[in-house]
Amino acid sequence: MPRIPFRRVDGILLLDKPSGMSSNQALQAVRRLLRAEKGGHTGSLDPLATGLLPLCLGEATKIAGQLLGADKAYDAEIVLGITTDTDDADGAVLRVREVPAIGPATLEAALAPLRGRIRQRAPIYSALKQGGEPLYAKARRGEAIEAPEREVQVHAIEVLEHAGERLRLRVTCGSGTYIRSLARDLGEALGCGAHIAALRRLWVDPFRQPRMVTLDELRDALAADEDAAGPWLLPLAAGLAGHPRIELDGERVRRFRMGQRQRDAGFAAGEVAVFDAGGQPVGLGRIDHSGLLSPQRLFNLAREP
Repeated sequence: MPRIPFRRVDGILLLDKPSGMSSNQALQAVRRLLRAEKGGHTGSLDPLATGLLPLCLGEATKIAGQLLGADKAYDAEIVLGITTDTDDADGAVLRVREVPAIGPATLEAALAPLRGRIRQRAPIYSALKQGGEPLYAKARRGEAIEAPEREVQVHAIEVLEHAGERLRLRVTCGSGTYIRSLARDLGEALGCGAHIAALRRLWVDPFRQPRMVTLDELRDALAADEDAAGPWLLPLAAGLAGHPRIELDGERVRRFRMGQRQRDAGFAAGEVAVFDAGGQPVGLGRIDHSGLLSPQRLFNLAREP
Protein backbone atom coordinates (compact mmCIF):
# COMPACT_ATOMS: atom_id res chain seq x y z
CA MET A 1 0.00 0.00 0.00
CA PRO A 2 1.33 3.50 -0.78
CA ARG A 3 2.36 5.55 2.23
CA ILE A 4 -0.33 8.06 3.25
CA PRO A 5 0.97 11.67 3.29
CA PHE A 6 -0.46 12.70 6.67
CA ARG A 7 -1.01 16.37 7.44
CA ARG A 8 -2.03 18.56 10.34
CA VAL A 9 -5.78 18.63 10.85
CA ASP A 10 -7.25 20.37 13.90
CA GLY A 11 -10.86 19.99 14.97
CA ILE A 12 -13.64 17.69 16.16
CA LEU A 13 -15.56 15.35 13.86
CA LEU A 14 -18.86 13.88 15.07
CA LEU A 15 -18.83 10.40 13.58
CA ASP A 16 -21.90 8.17 13.35
CA LYS A 17 -20.02 4.97 14.14
CA PRO A 18 -21.21 1.87 12.27
CA SER A 19 -21.94 -1.41 14.01
CA GLY A 20 -19.25 -4.09 13.82
CA MET A 21 -16.32 -1.70 14.15
CA SER A 22 -14.36 -0.82 17.27
CA SER A 23 -13.96 2.83 18.23
CA ASN A 24 -10.26 2.71 17.44
CA GLN A 25 -10.90 1.15 14.02
CA ALA A 26 -13.38 3.95 13.31
CA LEU A 27 -10.84 6.56 14.42
CA GLN A 28 -8.09 5.12 12.22
CA ALA A 29 -10.46 4.96 9.23
CA VAL A 30 -11.27 8.67 9.63
CA ARG A 31 -7.61 9.57 10.11
CA ARG A 32 -6.73 7.81 6.86
CA LEU A 33 -9.56 9.49 4.98
CA LEU A 34 -8.62 12.96 6.25
CA ARG A 35 -4.88 12.20 6.25
CA ALA A 36 -4.86 13.53 9.81
CA GLU A 37 -1.54 12.95 11.53
CA LYS A 38 -2.95 12.92 15.06
CA GLY A 39 -6.29 11.85 16.53
CA GLY A 40 -8.11 10.32 19.48
CA HIS A 41 -11.64 9.33 20.41
CA THR A 42 -13.57 10.41 23.48
CA GLY A 43 -14.61 7.12 25.04
CA SER A 44 -15.16 3.74 23.44
CA LEU A 45 -18.37 2.52 21.91
CA ASP A 46 -18.77 -1.27 21.81
CA PRO A 47 -18.34 -2.80 18.33
CA LEU A 48 -22.06 -3.65 18.33
CA ALA A 49 -23.04 -0.05 19.09
CA THR A 50 -23.73 2.75 16.63
CA GLY A 51 -24.08 6.50 16.97
CA LEU A 52 -22.12 9.49 18.16
CA LEU A 53 -18.36 9.06 18.53
CA PRO A 54 -16.66 12.46 18.81
CA LEU A 55 -13.20 12.26 17.24
CA CYS A 56 -10.61 14.82 18.30
CA LEU A 57 -7.96 15.64 15.69
CA GLY A 58 -4.70 17.53 16.07
CA GLU A 59 -4.79 20.11 18.86
CA ALA A 60 -8.32 19.01 19.76
CA THR A 61 -6.86 15.80 21.23
CA LYS A 62 -5.89 18.00 24.20
CA ILE A 63 -9.54 18.20 25.26
CA ALA A 64 -10.43 14.53 24.58
CA GLY A 65 -10.20 13.82 28.30
CA GLN A 66 -12.68 16.61 29.02
CA LEU A 67 -15.22 15.07 26.63
CA LEU A 68 -14.54 11.58 28.00
CA GLY A 69 -16.05 12.62 31.32
CA ALA A 70 -19.18 14.18 29.79
CA ASP A 71 -22.80 13.06 30.16
CA LYS A 72 -24.20 10.84 27.40
CA ALA A 73 -27.53 9.45 26.17
CA TYR A 74 -28.33 6.09 24.56
CA ASP A 75 -31.20 4.15 23.04
CA ALA A 76 -30.88 0.50 24.04
CA GLU A 77 -32.77 -2.50 22.71
CA ILE A 78 -32.79 -5.29 25.29
CA VAL A 79 -33.72 -8.95 24.90
CA LEU A 80 -35.05 -10.58 28.07
CA GLY A 81 -34.59 -14.26 28.88
CA ILE A 82 -31.10 -14.75 27.43
CA THR A 83 -27.81 -14.09 29.22
CA THR A 84 -24.51 -13.88 27.30
CA ASP A 85 -20.87 -13.76 28.38
CA THR A 86 -20.45 -10.22 26.96
CA ASP A 87 -23.87 -8.98 28.10
CA ASP A 88 -24.70 -8.21 24.45
CA ALA A 89 -25.65 -10.04 21.26
CA ASP A 90 -22.01 -10.48 20.21
CA GLY A 91 -21.37 -12.91 23.06
CA ALA A 92 -21.90 -16.61 23.61
CA VAL A 93 -25.19 -17.63 25.22
CA LEU A 94 -24.71 -18.67 28.85
CA ARG A 95 -28.28 -19.28 29.94
CA VAL A 96 -31.83 -19.19 28.58
CA ARG A 97 -34.74 -18.62 30.96
CA GLU A 98 -38.47 -18.17 30.61
CA VAL A 99 -39.62 -14.55 30.59
CA PRO A 100 -42.42 -13.99 33.09
CA ALA A 101 -45.36 -11.68 32.53
CA ILE A 102 -44.00 -8.21 33.25
CA GLY A 103 -46.40 -5.35 33.80
CA PRO A 104 -45.50 -1.65 34.02
CA ALA A 105 -45.37 -1.70 37.83
CA THR A 106 -43.03 -4.70 37.90
CA LEU A 107 -40.77 -3.15 35.29
CA GLU A 108 -40.63 0.18 37.14
CA ALA A 109 -39.80 -1.58 40.41
CA ALA A 110 -36.84 -3.27 38.70
CA LEU A 111 -35.65 -0.04 37.05
CA ALA A 112 -35.89 2.21 40.10
CA PRO A 113 -32.70 0.91 41.84
CA LEU A 114 -30.75 1.42 38.60
CA ARG A 115 -31.31 5.18 38.61
CA GLY A 116 -29.28 7.76 40.49
CA ARG A 117 -25.85 7.26 42.03
CA ILE A 118 -25.38 3.49 41.91
CA ARG A 119 -22.71 0.81 42.26
CA GLN A 120 -22.18 -1.04 38.99
CA ARG A 121 -20.08 -4.06 38.08
CA ALA A 122 -18.39 -3.75 34.69
CA PRO A 123 -18.83 -6.49 32.06
CA ILE A 124 -15.92 -8.97 32.03
CA TYR A 125 -15.53 -8.18 28.31
CA SER A 126 -14.74 -4.49 28.67
CA ALA A 127 -11.84 -2.08 28.17
CA LEU A 128 -11.67 -1.40 31.90
CA LYS A 129 -8.13 -2.15 33.03
CA GLN A 130 -7.09 -4.42 35.88
CA GLY A 131 -3.39 -4.77 36.66
CA GLY A 132 -2.63 -2.60 33.63
CA GLU A 133 -4.46 -4.90 31.22
CA PRO A 134 -7.98 -4.63 29.73
CA LEU A 135 -10.48 -7.09 31.19
CA TYR A 136 -11.36 -8.35 27.70
CA ALA A 137 -7.78 -9.56 27.19
CA LYS A 138 -7.96 -11.64 30.37
CA ALA A 139 -11.43 -12.94 29.44
CA ARG A 140 -10.28 -14.05 25.99
CA ARG A 141 -7.51 -16.12 27.61
CA GLY A 142 -10.14 -17.83 29.73
CA GLU A 143 -8.90 -16.38 33.02
CA ALA A 144 -11.28 -16.19 35.97
CA ILE A 145 -12.18 -12.52 36.38
CA GLU A 146 -13.78 -10.66 39.23
CA ALA A 147 -14.91 -7.50 37.47
CA PRO A 148 -14.68 -4.47 39.77
CA GLU A 149 -17.61 -2.45 40.98
CA ARG A 150 -17.57 1.32 40.77
CA GLU A 151 -19.91 4.20 41.38
CA VAL A 152 -21.66 5.70 38.33
CA GLN A 153 -24.43 8.22 37.77
CA VAL A 154 -27.59 7.26 35.88
CA HIS A 155 -29.64 10.41 35.42
CA ALA A 156 -32.70 8.87 33.77
CA ILE A 157 -34.07 5.63 32.31
CA GLU A 158 -37.18 5.94 30.16
CA VAL A 159 -39.15 2.99 28.79
CA LEU A 160 -39.76 3.64 25.10
CA GLU A 161 -41.31 0.30 24.19
CA HIS A 162 -42.05 -3.07 25.81
CA ALA A 163 -43.47 -6.07 24.01
CA GLY A 164 -42.89 -9.61 25.29
CA GLU A 165 -39.18 -10.31 25.60
CA ARG A 166 -38.21 -7.07 23.80
CA LEU A 167 -37.61 -3.85 25.67
CA ARG A 168 -36.36 -0.48 24.43
CA LEU A 169 -34.96 2.07 26.87
CA ARG A 170 -33.53 5.58 26.68
CA VAL A 171 -30.71 6.08 29.19
CA THR A 172 -29.06 9.36 30.17
CA CYS A 173 -25.96 8.81 32.27
CA GLY A 174 -22.60 10.06 33.42
CA SER A 175 -19.13 8.93 32.44
CA GLY A 176 -18.12 5.30 32.97
CA THR A 177 -21.64 3.85 32.90
CA TYR A 178 -21.98 0.52 31.07
CA ILE A 179 -25.35 0.13 29.40
CA ARG A 180 -24.61 -3.59 29.04
CA SER A 181 -24.34 -3.79 32.83
CA LEU A 182 -27.66 -1.98 33.23
CA ALA A 183 -29.30 -4.52 30.91
CA ARG A 184 -27.70 -7.44 32.77
CA ASP A 185 -28.73 -6.11 36.19
CA LEU A 186 -32.26 -5.34 35.00
CA GLY A 187 -32.61 -8.89 33.67
CA GLU A 188 -31.51 -10.35 37.00
CA ALA A 189 -33.92 -8.08 38.88
CA LEU A 190 -36.72 -9.41 36.67
CA GLY A 191 -35.58 -13.00 37.27
CA CYS A 192 -34.98 -13.93 33.65
CA GLY A 193 -31.66 -12.43 32.57
CA ALA A 194 -31.14 -10.06 29.66
CA HIS A 195 -28.63 -8.73 27.15
CA ILE A 196 -28.22 -5.77 24.79
CA ALA A 197 -29.39 -6.51 21.24
CA ALA A 198 -28.72 -3.04 19.81
CA LEU A 199 -27.29 0.17 21.22
CA ARG A 200 -27.12 3.68 19.79
CA ARG A 201 -25.44 6.69 21.39
CA LEU A 202 -27.58 9.77 20.77
CA TRP A 203 -25.46 12.59 22.19
CA VAL A 204 -22.42 13.46 24.26
CA ASP A 205 -22.16 16.79 26.08
CA PRO A 206 -21.76 19.46 24.79
CA PHE A 207 -23.03 17.99 21.49
CA ARG A 208 -26.70 17.58 22.41
CA GLN A 209 -27.99 17.91 18.83
CA PRO A 210 -25.06 16.54 16.85
CA ARG A 211 -24.76 16.73 13.11
CA MET A 212 -23.11 13.36 12.58
CA VAL A 213 -21.41 12.04 9.47
CA THR A 214 -21.07 8.39 8.47
CA LEU A 215 -17.89 6.87 7.13
CA ASP A 216 -19.57 6.33 3.75
CA GLU A 217 -20.68 9.97 3.55
CA LEU A 218 -17.20 11.15 4.45
CA ARG A 219 -15.55 8.77 2.00
CA ASP A 220 -17.83 9.82 -0.87
CA ALA A 221 -17.37 13.54 -0.16
CA LEU A 222 -13.57 13.28 0.05
CA ALA A 223 -13.42 11.27 -3.17
CA ALA A 224 -14.74 14.35 -4.96
CA ASP A 225 -12.85 16.97 -2.93
CA GLU A 226 -10.11 16.27 -0.38
CA ASP A 227 -11.17 19.34 1.60
CA ALA A 228 -14.87 18.42 1.66
CA ALA A 229 -14.77 17.50 5.37
CA GLY A 230 -14.97 21.21 6.24
CA PRO A 231 -18.73 21.27 7.03
CA TRP A 232 -18.32 18.36 9.46
CA LEU A 233 -15.06 19.43 11.08
CA LEU A 234 -15.92 21.53 14.13
CA PRO A 235 -13.37 23.91 15.66
CA LEU A 236 -11.74 22.98 18.95
CA ALA A 237 -13.79 25.75 20.60
CA ALA A 238 -16.98 23.73 19.98
CA GLY A 239 -15.76 21.16 22.48
CA LEU A 240 -15.35 23.85 25.14
CA ALA A 241 -18.96 25.03 25.02
CA GLY A 242 -19.70 23.63 28.46
CA HIS A 243 -16.72 25.28 30.14
CA PRO A 244 -16.77 28.60 32.00
CA ARG A 245 -14.99 31.04 29.71
CA ILE A 246 -12.68 33.98 30.33
CA GLU A 247 -11.07 36.32 27.79
CA LEU A 248 -7.60 37.80 28.15
CA ASP A 249 -6.09 40.78 26.36
CA GLY A 250 -2.86 40.67 24.35
CA GLU A 251 -0.30 40.97 27.18
CA ARG A 252 -2.20 38.58 29.42
CA VAL A 253 -2.50 36.08 26.57
CA ARG A 254 1.27 36.28 26.05
CA ARG A 255 1.88 35.62 29.74
CA PHE A 256 -0.62 32.75 29.77
CA ARG A 257 1.09 31.15 26.76
CA MET A 258 4.41 31.40 28.58
CA GLY A 259 2.94 29.42 31.48
CA GLN A 260 2.89 32.36 33.85
CA ARG A 261 0.29 32.64 36.58
CA GLN A 262 -1.67 35.86 36.96
CA ARG A 263 -4.21 37.14 39.44
CA ASP A 264 -7.42 39.08 38.91
CA ALA A 265 -10.04 39.76 41.57
CA GLY A 266 -12.69 39.41 38.87
CA PHE A 267 -11.80 35.78 38.15
CA ALA A 268 -14.22 33.20 39.59
CA ALA A 269 -12.65 30.03 41.02
CA GLY A 270 -12.73 26.81 38.99
CA GLU A 271 -11.65 25.22 35.73
CA VAL A 272 -11.93 27.63 32.77
CA ALA A 273 -11.43 27.80 29.03
CA VAL A 274 -9.20 30.74 28.16
CA PHE A 275 -9.81 32.73 24.97
CA ASP A 276 -8.10 35.75 23.47
CA ALA A 277 -9.96 38.97 22.60
CA GLY A 278 -10.57 37.66 19.08
CA GLY A 279 -12.42 34.57 20.30
CA GLN A 280 -9.55 32.15 19.68
CA PRO A 281 -9.13 29.42 22.34
CA VAL A 282 -5.76 29.74 24.03
CA GLY A 283 -5.88 26.94 26.57
CA LEU A 284 -7.36 25.53 29.75
CA GLY A 285 -6.68 27.05 33.14
CA ARG A 286 -7.50 26.72 36.81
CA ILE A 287 -8.41 29.66 39.04
CA ASP A 288 -8.03 29.35 42.81
CA HIS A 289 -10.12 31.16 45.41
CA SER A 290 -7.71 34.11 45.47
CA GLY A 291 -8.30 34.75 41.74
CA LEU A 292 -4.94 33.27 40.68
CA LEU A 293 -5.13 31.80 37.16
CA SER A 294 -2.72 28.91 36.44
CA PRO A 295 -2.29 27.55 32.89
CA GLN A 296 -3.07 23.82 32.65
CA ARG A 297 -3.09 23.09 28.92
CA LEU A 298 -2.10 25.31 25.99
CA PHE A 299 -3.45 25.16 22.43
CA ASN A 300 -1.24 25.82 19.44
CA LEU A 301 -3.83 26.67 16.80
CA ALA A 302 -3.77 28.42 13.48
CA ARG A 303 -6.19 31.36 13.51
CA GLU A 304 -9.75 29.98 13.48
CA PRO A 305 -12.59 31.84 11.77
